[in-house]
Amino acid sequence: MNSLLITAVLSTSPDHGLLLDSLSWSGDSWPGTERVEALTAFMEGLGPLLLTEPNTTQLSAANKKSIKEKVESVIWTRCLPLLSRISGEEGEEGMRCRESTAAVCRLLSVCVPLCDEAVPGKVALHVLPSLQLSVEEPAGPGRLSVEVASEVMSALIPSLPADLSLTILTSALSCIKTLPDAMVSKITVRLLLTTLTCSSSSSSSGGEMLTRLLTLILDDLCSWHSTHSSPVVTERALLCLTALSDHLLKPHSLLSSSSSSSSSSSCDPDPRLSLQFWRMVQDGLTHRDGVSRKRALYLLKMCVALSEQGGVDCPVPAAGEDEILFRWASNRSKLLKEFWEDYALVMETLEENQVHVVRPVLNRIDTLIQTTVDDSQASGEGLFHPSWLLCVYQRMFHSENKSLMREGVCHLLELQVLQQPAFALAFSQFIVGPFMDVLSESSLFHRSAGQRVGDCPELGTKLEVFMKSFFSSLPSEHRGRVLLKMIQQLSSKHWCAVPLLFLAQALSKLSPSPLLGVEGLSALREVLRCTMITHQVLLRGAAQCFLLESALCLTDVSVVTLDDLFSFLMDFRSDESLCRGTPIWNQTCVWLLDNEDSFKPRMMDGDGADADTKKETVRSHVLNDVHNYLRVPASTGHTEKLPDPKEAEKLARAVLLCVDVERSRVGAQIRHTLDSLLSPLLDTLSRVSTNIYLPVRKSDKSLQLALRLLQLGGKRSCQRVGEEKVDEVTASLEKLVPKLIDPILEFILRRLFGELQELFDVERAELYLCVLRTLWDSSAQHIQNKTQQTYFPKLVKYSLKVLKEPSQVINSVANQVAKAIAMATLATVCNLLEQEVTDIQSETVSAMKSLNEYFYFQTSPSPQSPPLLGNFNKRLQKPRTEDGSSDVGVQGPLLQDWGRVAASFMRDQWVCLSFLMKTVGLPECAETSRPPDALKAALSCSMEALSLLPSDLVLPVLTFMETLLPQLVLHEEALCVEAVTLSWELVQGLSTNAHDFWLALKGFVSMAFHQKLLQMTDSQAPTLTSTLKQISSELMELSQSKSGVFGVLLQHCCQTWLPTGGDRDDAVFSSVFSHIDILTEACVYGPVFRRDQRLVQDVQTYVEQLGEECSANVAVLSDNRDEQFPRTCALAFLVRLDPFNLPQHQRLIEEVVLDLLKKDNDISKSKVRYYSNSLQHRVKNRAWQTLLLLLPKLKEEFIASSVKRMFEAGFCSNQASVKYLMEWMMILILVKHPRHMEHFWDCFSMDHEKTKTSVCTFLSVLVHFNVILPLLTQKAAQLRKALDIILQWCFNHNFSVRLYALLALKRVWSLANEVMAEEGDCGLGGLSTVIQACLNQAEAMQNTGNANKNWLRIQEHFFFGAFHPIRDHSVETIFCTFPSLSEVADDEWIPPWKFEEHPGFSDTLSLCLRNPSPDLSRLQPGDWIQQDKGEQNKEDRWAEVQKKITPWRLGIQEQEPELQLVPQQRAARLGKLHGALLVVASLIDKPTNLGGLCRTCEIFGASALVLDNLRHVSDKHFQSLSVSSELWLPLLEVKPAELADFLQMKKSEGYCIVGVEQTANSQSLQDYQFPEKTLLLLGNEREGIPANLLQMLDVCVEIPQQGIIRSLNVHVSAALLIWEYTRQHLTSSSTPAD
Repeated sequence: MNSLLITAVLSTSPDHGLLLDSLSWSGDSWPGTERVEALTAFMEGLGPLLLTEPNTTQLSAANKKSIKEKVESVIWTRCLPLLSRISGEEGEEGMRCRESTAAVCRLLSVCVPLCDEAVPGKVALHVLPSLQLSVEEPAGPGRLSVEVASEVMSALIPSLPADLSLTILTSALSCIKTLPDAMVSKITVRLLLTTLTCSSSSSSSGGEMLTRLLTLILDDLCSWHSTHSSPVVTERALLCLTALSDHLLKPHSLLSSSSSSSSSSSCDPDPRLSLQFWRMVQDGLTHRDGVSRKRALYLLKMCVALSEQGGVDCPVPAAGEDEILFRWASNRSKLLKEFWEDYALVMETLEENQVHVVRPVLNRIDTLIQTTVDDSQASGEGLFHPSWLLCVYQRMFHSENKSLMREGVCHLLELQVLQQPAFALAFSQFIVGPFMDVLSESSLFHRSAGQRVGDCPELGTKLEVFMKSFFSSLPSEHRGRVLLKMIQQLSSKHWCAVPLLFLAQALSKLSPSPLLGVEGLSALREVLRCTMITHQVLLRGAAQCFLLESALCLTDVSVVTLDDLFSFLMDFRSDESLCRGTPIWNQTCVWLLDNEDSFKPRMMDGDGADADTKKETVRSHVLNDVHNYLRVPASTGHTEKLPDPKEAEKLARAVLLCVDVERSRVGAQIRHTLDSLLSPLLDTLSRVSTNIYLPVRKSDKSLQLALRLLQLGGKRSCQRVGEEKVDEVTASLEKLVPKLIDPILEFILRRLFGELQELFDVERAELYLCVLRTLWDSSAQHIQNKTQQTYFPKLVKYSLKVLKEPSQVINSVANQVAKAIAMATLATVCNLLEQEVTDIQSETVSAMKSLNEYFYFQTSPSPQSPPLLGNFNKRLQKPRTEDGSSDVGVQGPLLQDWGRVAASFMRDQWVCLSFLMKTVGLPECAETSRPPDALKAALSCSMEALSLLPSDLVLPVLTFMETLLPQLVLHEEALCVEAVTLSWELVQGLSTNAHDFWLALKGFVSMAFHQKLLQMTDSQAPTLTSTLKQISSELMELSQSKSGVFGVLLQHCCQTWLPTGGDRDDAVFSSVFSHIDILTEACVYGPVFRRDQRLVQDVQTYVEQLGEECSANVAVLSDNRDEQFPRTCALAFLVRLDPFNLPQHQRLIEEVVLDLLKKDNDISKSKVRYYSNSLQHRVKNRAWQTLLLLLPKLKEEFIASSVKRMFEAGFCSNQASVKYLMEWMMILILVKHPRHMEHFWDCFSMDHEKTKTSVCTFLSVLVHFNVILPLLTQKAAQLRKALDIILQWCFNHNFSVRLYALLALKRVWSLANEVMAEEGDCGLGGLSTVIQACLNQAEAMQNTGNANKNWLRIQEHFFFGAFHPIRDHSVETIFCTFPSLSEVADDEWIPPWKFEEHPGFSDTLSLCLRNPSPDLSRLQPGDWIQQDKGEQNKEDRWAEVQKKITPWRLGIQEQEPELQLVPQQRAARLGKLHGALLVVASLIDKPTNLGGLCRTCEIFGASALVLDNLRHVSDKHFQSLSVSSELWLPLLEVKPAELADFLQMKKSEGYCIVGVEQTANSQSLQDYQFPEKTLLLLGNEREGIPANLLQMLDVCVEIPQQGIIRSLNVHVSAALLIWEYTRQHLTSSSTPAD
């Protein structure tokens, strides 16, 4: 229509130039799109006139020239300025800019061919610099934005000469490397693809130019990827290759060799011959971005299809490429096709991220592997490179679904092919790389279904087997290298404790072989130093043990010296793993003895060529090291730093290992060995106090070595709990102490008394005081008394003298260091005396009193300061020089750490004050004034200290407050509450600091919950009591996330209320009633851990169950932080009570029982969801377990008052495990107190609506009536009562009730028969007919399918079979057997040994600890699980019915005439409005989806629906869902092969191409604003949008999801987008209603 109109105008108009001017616009205006399109149409009409010969047209040559000049003027003065203006305003008016850009570019594409040949090149060169701009850089005057420039260049390319096309291509490739992701696809499609398309369609030398362009692109991308192989490069390179795949991978003949390929320039480049191309594809298959994976798989499938179609063998790669990733052999085409089809299927299925979808395809992986193996064995080279299999595993490892990731890991661990050396070697780099990366994921090591707490995780077991088979399969020459890389991988990043533990365990199980040298030991040391420092102590210790075992069995001793080994052992901590007496220590000694003659000799100065032949024993090596260690240069007279203690640590451990190695020799004398090794040390220490010429460095080193020997070899290091025997080595070391203590202490006193005056000496003093403490601990009682009498008074007096010296105006280093050392000395003395408080001698007491007076009174009081507490919290000022600078030069850096010295100075004050408050009390002069005032001031100072001291140094302050608070609480309650609150806030702040938290928590609990404070009642100290209750509640809450916290509080309180083995104090015990909530909560306590916390708990349990097999269990002295400890502690406390003799104990038990019944009732009434193993279920289960345990301790009077509540609990909805416990409780009550039988019968008389199926609980009790009946009077009457009640329920409408009633009837009737046999009829015979009929009905169930199964199962169930309520009443049954048989989570099972850990538990138990009969423990959980399923509330009927909506304003009276019109006409007649949305469904092939989509498009007014074939409309499946919507909607046909051109055409028409795809740059549907001209491209049901079309999308939109299933049906996805488009444009076009 437009062309006819334009032709008519041109033919009738005499002045074409005037028409052109009238259609143009002024240079500074922004014309509408219609005006630009009108001018474009006019230019198209001018084309035939301007391009024909002058004599064949009405235009003269002059007119043509004039019009051409005007056309060129339009380009330079209209188009380019307008495009520049659009570039400047793109962000503000996106929609208008897009439409205007498309219109102007169409005008340019029409104008350029009408101008001279040079014009297109000039315009292109003008626009080309704009492509070099970054997106963030604004376009300047005359410059275009990158996006606009790309559109302009795309319009110009068809008119450009060939040489300029190369320039544009080079510029486009540069843009792809530098521009943001959003622009890359636009550049690729608009420039690269357009250039290639134009070159391929060019008739003159087009083929040669296309080859040059393709070669340039392929070489550039491959070179870029090989140089910068990053995920971003891979993503962009794959985008380009996919977009150009139709040109790169079109059918052509393969050359026979790469050399001929390189020599022939006319042959198109073949990517299949490029190694780098295949590396790009493999990187893409494992890429994190799903679109990149899709593109890589698309390229792979195209290459396979091309190879199959060509039928030619894939040639050998170019020279120098020693690896072939892709081969094709025409004679094995079928095998290759099947392999790659399976491969593509696996890779596509892995995109689903759902285990149930992927698992069935895993067998295809086995097929791929077997095919690869068979091919490799059949032919030397192999058609399938193993790296393709690695891509499959790596894709699984990168899955977002942890279960799928675990499937991939388990599949690889069970891969049998790795037992072949060739494949093991091919996989080795993958094993030490991506596989090690995925193994660092902790969640993989969760217990599998069916595994119990404490079992080794399935993955841990498989990993152990895999490592052994993998390393044994590797060629021997490669094993060491692979193992080294694996260990180095452990230290390359932070590994969590759990995966590192199991990997170390797997390495420790490798077959002994010499694989690790010095470099390997260094790598292991790096793991110990860096990777493991933040792990939990027990797991860290266990991992150290396994790593040491690995080193012992894998070290090549021929290349490692003994010095290398001892240096390596330094990093194994004695308090976590390598401790004397542990199995790993003994294993190390045996290994040293076995390999003693095989170690590499140590090269010494002066060694000649025969040094390698010298062999060195462990003993000679250590003795030599001792001599070298003590060989120090003469003193220079200058102060020196303290020697590095690590050297002493290394040598001390070497000495002890040597002694233990020698001890295993036949006839060895330990004392002689130790004396010979330590003779240089003993000689030095014996002269340390008398030889004034002995270098200080030598003295210090000898003390360091002696200290570490006593610490590592003393009885505290190797003696286990309960083990009193001291081994020979320890005894020999302790015998050395009496000989050395006097000279060492004389030396220490001399040094402390004024010789230490430099900053270096603070650390030196710490060494001396540590030696003093160790010697004290290693000495006998008489030596300690002598030491106290001889040395302690001197130390205290001298230290006090230093502290009392008046402060100087300018504090010197010597003065301040002396004060710091003096206070540290006093703290050490107080600590040592506190261990033996009763043995303090008179001289020492006198010195302590002087120290006490020092703290409470100022040395020189000033008028402004109070008379008391003058030296509390005394600060140690930083030393300064007269000019205010640091006092020394070389020690200047140490002054930066002065804060730590000052903090230790204050901490040491509180160590002394804490000891003095316990032993000396207030000074006499302070006592004569007002003791409460002095105590109050002291407490205020302690609170100040809490805010001044670092959090890890506050423990002495808490200890001081523990002594002080009980004395002040009645006088200064508010101050005491403030102190407790401040302390609690401090402890809470330490909760993330595992090193300091537990000591601070224990100190706080001992202080805040002191027995005197617990005794305070609400009337005596209401605020304090309330504060303690609040803190206990917060402690329980903290314990939910930090296991073990509540156990600290509970253990302290229970020990306070009822000391183990101590005297009973009724006043202290009575305080339990003020804090009974602590006890009650403990009975039902059990934290709900996060999944990661549960994993750590499970693995810790696994390590603990290894016992002494894992040395960490011996070395780590950890507190009991078991989550079940609070429960067992509280139950042990309750079991020890004596309610029948002590009224307070009776009252406590009864209150606990009532609280537990109330807690159970509250849960039953709550509306919180109550499901199996939920928190509510667990709490109820724990409550009834406790009630069963306490039942023997309840008096009959109390049971009589509470039995009704216990019976009524059975009417609530309960889980099976709770019901069993309730029923058991009822049976035991009726057995012990038969008089409550009437209460039990009353339960059956309640309203049947209320009982529902809960009556099964009471019927279950009657199943065990044989236990109750012997204790009842009038047995016949009770039997008659039971039978009457049971018979009523045998006819209940509920099947479960009938089943229980029939079982009870069967059991009770058998009892009745026994009674009638003994006592006669007793009135029971009349029921025999009815009862027999009921029983016959039950037996008849054998022929009724499921009913028979249930009848058999319930009879075989443990509660009605093997279980005996009286015989099996034991702690083991209640807390372990019953939970395991009733499907309670295994973390709720409490084994008997956990109760045995509590002293006195078994001695005071009213029932058996372990079940005397093993019958129950042998059973497995049954199929029949008793559980109430109360009737569901009946749903209300829908008050509304579905309403059909009439969508259009006009009704249809007669449709037949309308059906004769085309869809647009039919819709227009009905008043229906069409939008501009174009829905393209050419990729969808299922008629049902297309029919539903057609219906959706029609309803929401899409402009048209594009199908791949219009014959779908006649399909019955299509019509069943479309419901005639195809009659009202325009339908177009575009084949999938034509889609690329169709999308290009629509893009040039101004359509925005939108696809539904999850990419890195996709926009959320809820945030995206649809342009009016939108084309919605829908993907295939299985594969989505093909990779070669993805880059044509302007926008990728993703639908927000919250579920696990990650994909929607294509029709549903389309409907959501179509509705959102409609909603936006309905909203924008709607006007407010009147």
